Amino acid sequence: MKVKDILGKTSRPVITITGDKTIKEAMELLNKHKIGSVVVVNQDGDPVGILTERDMFHLCYKYTSDMKSLKVADHMTADLLVGVPEDDLDYIAGVITNKRVRHIPIIDEDRKLCGLISIGDIVKAKMKQAEIHVRYLTEYITGRSQTDHE
Repeated sequence: MKVKDILGKTSRPVITITGDKTIKEAMELLNKHKIGSVVVVNQDGDPVGILTERDMFHLCYKYTSDMKSLKVADHMTADLLVGVPEDDLDYIAGVITNKRVRHIPIIDEDRKLCGLISIGDIVKAKMKQAEIHVRYLTEYITGRSQTDHE
């Protein structure tokens, strides 16, 4: 299974922010959209970093000052791990596991942001794939399809 196979099935748009915004504004975006990360983009819309709820939690702990003064660009993860639509889903799952991240921005051939894959997206896709395999194997072993039972 490839990233492109599940990319269109995630119904949520990728929420982005520019580096000149404040951490408070980023927190508001995460809260408003009920998401765990926001992709940081430059003025051309190209991804340049990511800021997660975990990053913001650490900032709140480290800086008891007002989150309105901290800039996204100063606290984002700039060493951005990205995937492409043609990547194998198992490869992306390995990156997520090995690098201990929960979200991977997906870029197209022009290096433009075209999606965001989360560990949850991968788990859902793998579960669906497993359910299909179980159903086919059950039908093969029993010689009956699910519609024969109804």
